[in-house]
Formats: sequence, structure tokens, C-alpha cells
Amino acid sequence: MDYHQIDRKKLYSGPVFDVVKVFLQLPDQRKKSYDLVEHNGSVTIVPVDDDGQIFFVRQYRVGAGQPVLELPAGVLEHNEDPLVSAKRELREEIGMGARELKKLGSFYLAPGYTSEHMTIFLARGLYPSPLDPDEDEFLEIIKLPIEAVYQQAFAGRIQDGKTLAGLLLALPDIKKEA
Repeated sequence: MDYHQIDRKKLYSGPVFDVVKVFLQLPDQRKKSYDLVEHNGSVTIVPVDDDGQIFFVRQYRVGAGQPVLELPAGVLEHNEDPLVSAKRELREEIGMGARELKKLGSFYLAPGYTSEHMTIFLARGLYPSPLDPDEDEFLEIIKLPIEAVYQQAFAGRIQDGKTLAGLLLALPDIKKEA
């Protein structure tokens, strides 16, 4: 099936994303426009310490209208390598560096309306290495045992999609510790 982009028009430009209207010609030759959130991409990190605890942050999320428990994560700088971003975000959000960062996978968050592509990393060999958090981040750091994390996830008590995806991708690597 052939889709052809005819044109695009920027509707909004912000610090984290832009919104553009994309005009396409569909396979049946009709024309349709779509709103697209253009995003640099992002990372999520599954930090597991030597005691079998997973680090989370709880922070207020405007889309949820409440604090949300989630894995450390962040947005890529322009043209930034996801590994570089993961190292920085780990230090900013939970104050830890990692001796090992393993890429677990990557995916589009919501390809129907955004170009945001997320890369998931497993972090091991954690050690204190704090960076100042972003000025608008007020984070509560929470550590939970691996088994309790998966019980909460499967019981529907973890509501953040990237966190659920990260935990699923990490399961083969960390299930032996639960």
C-alpha cells in the first residue's frame, strides 16, 4: 500500500515536541490530513540494584491529573544517542550511575499520532552519582522488590505504559532474581 506525503504544516512548536499537520495521499488516491506530534524520542531505564530492588519515581503527571509511579525516563536532546540520554536520566532522576546499561528494545509509543520512539535499558551495577534534576521535576524515589513489582503490574496497580513495557522487556533478564 502506498501512502504519499503531499505536504506538512507546523501548527505548534514547543520545547519537547512540535505539532504538524501532515497531508497524505491514500492508496485509493483520496487525500487526508493528520495531526502529528513530532518528538525527538525518549528512554526508559529499569534500574535493578544488587539487592534485587527496582528503582521507581513517583511524580505528578498532568495527563493523569495525579502522581504516577514510573520507571526513570526522559527525552532525548536533539540528535542525542539513547545510551547517553539513559545515563544522564538515571543520574538526574534517581541519583545513580550504572556499570552496565543493556538495551532491551525500542518501540513507538503511539504511532497513530506521535513520532516518539522510546528505547528501554536495563541498568545494573548501580552506584551513587547524582546530577541535579530538571528544575520542574519533584520526584519521590521508591525502591521495590522485583517480585512485588511484577505482582503490582499484573494486578493493574502500575498505570504507566512505558513502565509496563519496560518491565515486560526486562522480565527475561531479571526473573531469576525474583
